[in-house]
Amino acid sequence: MQIEENKVVLIEYTVKTEEGVLVDTSEGNEPLAYLHGHKNIIPGLENALVGKAVEDELSVTVKPEEAYGERHEQLIKEVPMQAFQGVEKVEPGMQFNAESPQGPQLITVTKVDGDTVTVDGNHPLAGVTLNFDVKVVEVREPSEEELSHGHVHGAGGHEH
Repeated sequence: MQIEENKVVLIEYTVKTEEGVLVDTSEGNEPLAYLHGHKNIIPGLENALVGKAVEDELSVTVKPEEAYGERHEQLIKEVPMQAFQGVEKVEPGMQFNAESPQGPQLITVTKVDGDTVTVDGNHPLAGVTLNFDVKVVEVREPSEEELSHGHVHGAGGHEH
């Protein structure tokens, strides 16, 4: 069975930046399970997997526009420390969910300077080219429930 729209796919993977920095891996864990064609994984990787089958292995380079997008400088803002009431100590690297006009947005603290905190609303991997090494370990038909929910249930997938 080949990977195509509405198939459940399980993959083992390792992803690194262009500089070789490890971003994520399934090694030592369950394979990643996703429902193909339902935007469960980044578009560049999903597109590269079309037509592949069990035991296929591939290396894929995914540019930012097919991954987490380009960086947008307008998403970097300085906010007053009082916006973090209830947080004992605000430090670079901390992440928070903030409300934006588009709904919840993950922000990362990049700098603390007195009463001013610089936050970045870009995805941490925005602007980064990613290199994937992938092995397809399973391709199957989805259950009716998986198809109606738009994601995989069970091992490697979503738990309700």
